[in-house]
Amino acid sequence: MKVVLLAGGFGTRISEESHLKPKPMIEIGGMPILWHIMKSYSAYGFNEFIICCGYKQHIIKDFFNDYFLRTSDVTFDFTNHSNRMRVHNTDTEQWKITVADTGLYTMTGGRIKRIAKYLDDEPFMLTYGDGVCDIDIGDLYNFHKSHGKLATMTVVNAGQRFGVIKMGKENTISSFREKKDADGNPINGGYMVLDPKVIDYIDGDDTVFEKAPLENLAKSGELMGYKHDGFWQCMDTQRDKENLEKIWLSGQAPWKKWD
Repeated sequence: MKVVLLAGGFGTRISEESHLKPKPMIEIGGMPILWHIMKSYSAYGFNEFIICCGYKQHIIKDFFNDYFLRTSDVTFDFTNHSNRMRVHNTDTEQWKITVADTGLYTMTGGRIKRIAKYLDDEPFMLTYGDGVCDIDIGDLYNFHKSHGKLATMTVVNAGQRFGVIKMGKENTISSFREKKDADGNPINGGYMVLDPKVIDYIDGDDTVFEKAPLENLAKSGELMGYKHDGFWQCMDTQRDKENLEKIWLSGQAPWKKWD
């Protein structure tokens, strides 16, 4: 199963660092938050990724182009007018990564539609490139398989900055809408599982996935909610970044599911 990561936005609310790099490339503990997310999926056996890029997409491509050398001990031998390189350890992630330029100004839904050609005719994972949590991704996938609907969204309780969900019986999401200041309802935590037919709900580049597509999936009874009561944190601001850094340096990051 492939994992689609949305990593193309401008990240204007964390402009202290995003003016230099895409928000998913902002580092936590010396590695991009995008890497942390991918390591979380890999811990559950999901190792094939499609990264939807836009803003400063070359930085993401350069990172993975050099990744093998970044994670290995290397000897560069220039003696006797030579230019030899020896890699001492080759133990790295078993990842297959497609980095796709999905456009500078494309909305989230448009980015998903643009990478449809890289998807097989099977469900795929989807999440944002700026948030970490301790979700059991294997259990999320099994939940999606169990209900037979087109889409599953992870539902969390957190600060009200995101789309609000109304859940009915048996975890069916009956409505999805943008938040209001007075809201105290569960929100979209990302970490979705989607059937390829979901792409039919997306018109084009200007489609925001969190608006008409998710709203219409909810109206048609095709959107289910997977409740997650554990740790969840997006990196939306510099304060969020500093908080995640502090958690990581404590050695007790809840999202670290790998050795």
